[in-house]
Amino acid sequence: MDGDLIRLVSRLQDTFANLGGELDMPQLAVVGSQSAGKSSVLENLVGRDFLPRGQGIVTRRPLILQLVHTAPPPSATYSEYAQFLHVDKRFTDFNEVRKEIEAETFRVAGQNKGVSKLPINLRIYSPHVLDLTLVDLPGLTKIPVGDQPTDIERQIRNLILDYITKPNCVILSVSPANVDLANSDSLKLARSVDPQGRRTIGILTKLDLMDAGTNAVDILSGRVYPLKLGFIGVVNRSQQDINSDRSMKEALEAEIEFFSNHAAYRIIAHRHGTKFLAKTLNQVLLNHIRDKLPDMKARLNTLMGQTQQELNAFGDTTSLGDHHQGALILRMMTQFARDFVSSIEGTSLDISTKELSGGARIYYIFNDVFGHALESIDSTGNLSTQDIRTAIRNSTGPRPSLFVPEVAFDLLVKPQIKLLEAPSLRCVEMVYEELVKICHNCTSPELQRFPRLHAQIIEVVSELLRERLGPTSEYTSSLISIQAAYINTNHPAFVTGSAAAAKESANPPPKRALEAPRHSSPTERANGNAFIDEEGASDSRTTDQIHLDRVSRRTPLSDPRNHRSVSQDHGRSGTSSPSVAHSQTGGSQETTPNATRDTFLNYFFGGQGTSPYPAGGSSNMFGPRHETSGREPYPEMGGSLASSLGNRGLENSPAYDMKSLGKHIEAVSSNRLSAREEMEIMLIRSLIASYFSIVRQSIQDLVPKAIMHFLVNHTSQQVQNRLVATLYKPELFADLLDEDEALVNERTRVKALLEAYKEAFKTLSEVTLRPTS
Repeated sequence: MDGDLIRLVSRLQDTFANLGGELDMPQLAVVGSQSAGKSSVLENLVGRDFLPRGQGIVTRRPLILQLVHTAPPPSATYSEYAQFLHVDKRFTDFNEVRKEIEAETFRVAGQNKGVSKLPINLRIYSPHVLDLTLVDLPGLTKIPVGDQPTDIERQIRNLILDYITKPNCVILSVSPANVDLANSDSLKLARSVDPQGRRTIGILTKLDLMDAGTNAVDILSGRVYPLKLGFIGVVNRSQQDINSDRSMKEALEAEIEFFSNHAAYRIIAHRHGTKFLAKTLNQVLLNHIRDKLPDMKARLNTLMGQTQQELNAFGDTTSLGDHHQGALILRMMTQFARDFVSSIEGTSLDISTKELSGGARIYYIFNDVFGHALESIDSTGNLSTQDIRTAIRNSTGPRPSLFVPEVAFDLLVKPQIKLLEAPSLRCVEMVYEELVKICHNCTSPELQRFPRLHAQIIEVVSELLRERLGPTSEYTSSLISIQAAYINTNHPAFVTGSAAAAKESANPPPKRALEAPRHSSPTERANGNAFIDEEGASDSRTTDQIHLDRVSRRTPLSDPRNHRSVSQDHGRSGTSSPSVAHSQTGGSQETTPNATRDTFLNYFFGGQGTSPYPAGGSSNMFGPRHETSGREPYPEMGGSLASSLGNRGLENSPAYDMKSLGKHIEAVSSNRLSAREEMEIMLIRSLIASYFSIVRQSIQDLVPKAIMHFLVNHTSQQVQNRLVATLYKPELFADLLDEDEALVNERTRVKALLEAYKEAFKTLSEVTLRPTS
């Protein structure tokens, strides 16, 4: 019965090793430094020379050695043989066993003397062994030698700790007797996990190599280093014995003779040696199994429940029948559509608390990413002063402008509105990308069973999203085009904001007005429009009057009482001083500067102020003709023009020098801005900024709505219908429900593991334990 119990544990250990079980089986782990004699101890227990030997680290993978006692056969043929778990073959030649261990070690651990945690399982059947399960672990080392990894000490230590830290493991600490026990690395490591020495057996080797006159009686008696399971001394074959092929039988007889004839050890000879060690380990393992049996049954009960849940997660194969395939596909498509919609709406049960997901990411794109992108656009940052100046001049054609031309404003503001198109289209793309991510994340464990069905569902939903991407982008572009198609200057926010900006720009600092002579052009001085005359006499008007005159010099502020003609304004009929021009305005002398400025602004911005033309005045913007002159106010061509040029000849006139004309046109950009041009540019910038802000607010509001309507909501509403219409076809059921091969294999493994757990639990429950002898 005792042997049956150990065999049961060994069989369970093999089963769980194949199936990946987590049951901690009772076993004996052999720990010791290099050259401490671990391999010799194991070979003595088996009675065969089968372990690799050599310099440095030889054991580089854990060797789980199971010894199975068999009845002596009628004939000596095949009385002893070995089997590996990874090879379906019986080995009767133990030299081949050694070679197989070396080959398997090289296959996994490589050639560079590194170690691996993957064990080698070896079972030896013999009538000369007792039922045991031992684990031969790599020898402890401190310094890497040759091509060993630099951290070889840490690797081996961690590998050994993985085994000996388990409560069901009995530690066999192998130490050489010819070295001070205080320097034993194996005992030091065993004490770190078993400080009270309850599950540690000390094995003392090389007793025959101690100095003459010394012995290890105190150690073997437990007076130096007490252990509950005690110390056992053994004498192994020397290297000379191995080289001379001394048989194991002769070595065991020599060991018995050593203990029987030694003066210090013959009294305790019956409690030492390889045979006593085998009996002791067998009894320790049995007792350990008995002690851990209740814990093993409880652990098996827990593992059965966990494994059953894992098996249920793989799904029931009965649902793959012909009568259930359609219902299964429809259920999974419906569940996918629900997960997709709930992830967008934020009602999913698996909402992450670490990062934004689903619809929350779309909201973040609308309000943070898209909003900040629009706010970062400078409405006039890419418009230079020269661009605005050129646009104003080009929009007036050959005529002088009476006020800031509206065509120039339209010409400049439309490209600025187009700046909103790029971030709007990028917003559409980002929302599309988030919906694709949501589609890929909506994967249930049941759907993972069928990779083809999963791939087809992803493809159908992705195609639906691609179909909606085009119309959404086109509509978003049309929103920008709509804003640029009609510039609504009658917008209340635009009129109010622009008027305020214009009034502010129409009141520059006084210092600017007083320094006007330095900024006025020669043409202005020639036309008599300078604020300080040629003799340096100061203008008697106020600063506001001076600035207003600069702003409205070419605006329709003249009336019939103003006797100054257009030719006088343009310097074609001589010059007139500002005082004369001011005295000829008649009734306009009583108009205050502020009233004049308000009249101009109200007229320009469509307010309710007084018209710039007095009641009954001529609406002709060029003013009345001089009836008393008897001719047109413009000089005749030819000689009149030559006389107007003074003493200069036609050949010296720039008006007839086309090369000079080209130079003048090219030099426009280098001219200083007049006060009127500065006002016009400031005004245009203010108008563009005001109108751009209105359009930006509209786009920031309309683009998210368009995306939600054309892309997000439409996809959410149509996803299930599209899946059913595309995939719910009986001829596709068999192909769509083709399970993943790896999943099928894993389900088979888990099912076999569950059966092994149940069988082990049943067997352990039926075992009748005998009293401990």
